[in-house]
Amino acid sequence: MSITHIPYALRQQIAERDRYHCSYCRTAQIVAGDEFVIDHILPEALGGLTEVNNLCLSCWRCNLIKGKRIVGLDPLSNKRERLYHPVNQWWHDHLVWIEGGLLIQGITPTGRATVYTIQLNRPNLVGSRKLWIAAGWHPPRE
Repeated sequence: MSITHIPYALRQQIAERDRYHCSYCRTAQIVAGDEFVIDHILPEALGGLTEVNNLCLSCWRCNLIKGKRIVGLDPLSNKRERLYHPVNQWWHDHLVWIEGGLLIQGITPTGRATVYTIQLNRPNLVGSRKLWIAAGWHPPRE
């Protein structure tokens, strides 16, 4: 498997469009202390193209966990659902912040499958969110 080179200008365009936040867990790149990656929403391995409408900014962990997945289990219905598409869908139509921004809750089958599959409330991330909330850096203002 080869990894497509994404030109710097396209990386910048995607990062600016996504406001330097992970498209999945909504972590701000500046508070993560690491440069985020460009994710193929529909993975190249499944025929996804390297074009603006199929790319999003992602933190390393969300990108690694998502991998080639485009569907996940909705734990409420126990059915497989399509994961949230950061370019074609609006985050707040499928996901909401609860407990003052500490946790992400899925409000649709897509949202629930995304939270469960990508582990958007993984313990280390929730621990970091506590600190970011106390500092006034989180949740992001959309």
